[in-house]
Amino acid sequence: MEFGAAGPLAGRRRRPTPESLPCGLGGWRPGLRHNSVNLCVHVVWRTWDSLPIIEPGCERRLHRAMEAEAQDMGCTVHAIGGTAEHVHLLVSIPPTLAVSDLVTQVKGTSSKFANEVLTPGRFKWQGHYGAYSLSPEDLDVVKEYIRRQKEHHAEGHLIPALEE
Repeated sequence: MEFGAAGPLAGRRRRPTPESLPCGLGGWRPGLRHNSVNLCVHVVWRTWDSLPIIEPGCERRLHRAMEAEAQDMGCTVHAIGGTAEHVHLLVSIPPTLAVSDLVTQVKGTSSKFANEVLTPGRFKWQGHYGAYSLSPEDLDVVKEYIRRQKEHHAEGHLIPALEE
């Protein structure tokens, strides 16, 4: 007997179809036999007192250190960028990793790297950060926004929700 057909199951809701699901969950399949998780997170944090201490000559190496740490924690890094006083990190995280653990580790490792290798003794991040989940459909838009951070700030074309 078909689910939701006349008979003892009459009046019950039919199983959803991929097209009827919200938030782009078109990958849903009845009888899914494995976990399917896609957690995209956009994280933003600033240097201490928003001081412009991420110098152009050091920026790439600092970003690489952050990327390496995030990857070591099982993340896929989609984009990393920023300006002299803040960083944007766009990652997909495994379901077992808390965002706070990711940020604590990436900030700590990058701060240590900067103080030992790039700018001895004068590098520090602020204690707070912003972390925002996003749908996979928005990934490319946010990636491009992060990659063009310097342009956006120079031209004043900022998206406030992505800068907080």
